[in-house]
Amino acid sequence: MPSDDEQTEYRQHRFQLPPGATDLLLIRHGESAPARVGVPIVQVDGHADPDLDPRGTQEAELVAARLADEDVTAIYVTTLRRTVQTAAPLAARTGITPTVEADLREVYLGEWEGAAFRKHIRERHPIAVEMWEQQRWDPIPGSEPMDALRKRVSAAIGRIAAHHPDERVVAFTHGGIIGMIVHLATGSTPFAFVGADNGSLTHLVVLPDDRWIVRRFNDTGHLHTDLDRPPQPLT
Repeated sequence: MPSDDEQTEYRQHRFQLPPGATDLLLIRHGESAPARVGVPIVQVDGHADPDLDPRGTQEAELVAARLADEDVTAIYVTTLRRTVQTAAPLAARTGITPTVEADLREVYLGEWEGAAFRKHIRERHPIAVEMWEQQRWDPIPGSEPMDALRKRVSAAIGRIAAHHPDERVVAFTHGGIIGMIVHLATGSTPFAFVGADNGSLTHLVVLPDDRWIVRRFNDTGHLHTDLDRPPQPLT
């Protein structure tokens, strides 16, 4: 006759949210309007503040459709309107009024705010090359120091977690910030997770002892729609 140990099944572990933890869904804003050199752009506290591009508006609707049936208790946005506009469809579906968390705003790029950053990255400006080699934003003149960025991002996540134990929260934020969060959670090189797609979902669990667990990065399953199909030839 088999022993008790031989009769007992040991199944693979399935993740469950630990008591007191916060389930945090980080959404990168939808695609913002194109920037043009020499064309003034609205700023908020020195940060470029463009509207969403029409494609970004579509991405916002797809995010809302993805999350509409989730048990979301709070929505966070930043001071920059591209996150507010991306959150709007989900807020309308759920009836939740978004809360502003200013410290989840995008990395401050100093003299390269707006079109300059996109232009210099595309042209492989020497400072852009240095930035990627050093894995730091602050070679850009006047940009935000990395230590200050780490501190404000950590503080923002800490505040959200403190207000939402045992809850699921959605935070609409920015690519550089998502990269910093995953870097802090995993101990990776600073730029290892920079470049999350517009409208993508990154899943972070914040434990009561302030440990962070990354469950997903750059999930774009909800975006694989007509947005990804190549244009059809005219007939």
